[in-house]
Amino acid sequence: MDEHTIESLAPERDAINSPYWDSLAQGRLTYQCCNACHKAWLPPRSECPGCLSDDWAWKEASGQAKLISWVVYHIAYHKAFEHRVPYNVAVVELAEGPRLISNVVGIEDHESLVIDQPLQLRIETEGGVALPRFVLA
Repeated sequence: MDEHTIESLAPERDAINSPYWDSLAQGRLTYQCCNACHKAWLPPRSECPGCLSDDWAWKEASGQAKLISWVVYHIAYHKAFEHRVPYNVAVVELAEGPRLISNVVGIEDHESLVIDQPLQLRIETEGGVALPRFVLA
């Protein structure tokens, strides 16, 4: 496999994060929620980041979110991303509370992005991996 392809950047799967990747492949975005303190989080981990309980469950996100922060890259720091320049990397907060790093896609002008802008989930497959991305709502 060419070291400069997007496929070479595929996520490492394990027992904790596999349900997350499996749900994306099925067209759903899921997050973990603590049964003890009800904190919701991403990325997947074995215990609640709030109370450290290992009693949690997977829940499906509505797909509604808002833009928290972003940066626009005008230089590709990895050859696999050269065709995207310029592109954004965004911090997105799901309506249910968890935050994740993603991209806002389908926009012509990165200058149009604003904090707290409503977003909607769009799952896209790249290099054989389903990824959560977002569009303007």
